[in-house]
Amino acid sequence: MEVSIDEECSRILAIRAPAAGDLRVIVAIIKTITDLERIGDEGEKIGYIASRLATMERPADKYREVKHLGRQVAQMVHDALDAFARMDSQAALKTAQEDKMVDEEYESIHRQCITFMMEDPRTIRRALEIMWIVRALERIGDHAKNIANTSSTWCTARISVIPRSKTSPSRSSRRTRSRAADDGTAR
Repeated sequence: MEVSIDEECSRILAIRAPAAGDLRVIVAIIKTITDLERIGDEGEKIGYIASRLATMERPADKYREVKHLGRQVAQMVHDALDAFARMDSQAALKTAQEDKMVDEEYESIHRQCITFMMEDPRTIRRALEIMWIVRALERIGDHAKNIANTSSTWCTARISVIPRSKTSPSRSSRRTRSRAADDGTAR
């Protein structure tokens, strides 16, 4: 399906030569179908791993945290697609910001699995499988964030990407300082 939609978008670009708003819509669709295809790949991975987990003994909490993360991510995907369909840039930005909660939950489950593995080496296989599942869920959340950012950009005609946390100076500020040093104008 991704290929057929991509081909149709390419055909429209070639035949109709859309301008401004129409071009933004087509580019947004192309970007979104790529993220949706990747979400499908991650979902397939989760299904495969879940089938292996079904053969193992269940933990006492019955994967409560994983279920919660799965519900959060599913809601994010739903909200991102809803914002895309309704052309609602505010809803799209709100959805993109929810990725922070998904990332925090992922880190929490990850740390919990490591603790379980250190406490009882017999749980290593199951904990690793869970870690792969939560990683896939976190990636789905990232793709939902991408869809939301694409939707917001399309709706507002301005790039409004939710930035990652910065731990070091940006490349442009380093470049500016480097040029200033080359010119002898550095302070």
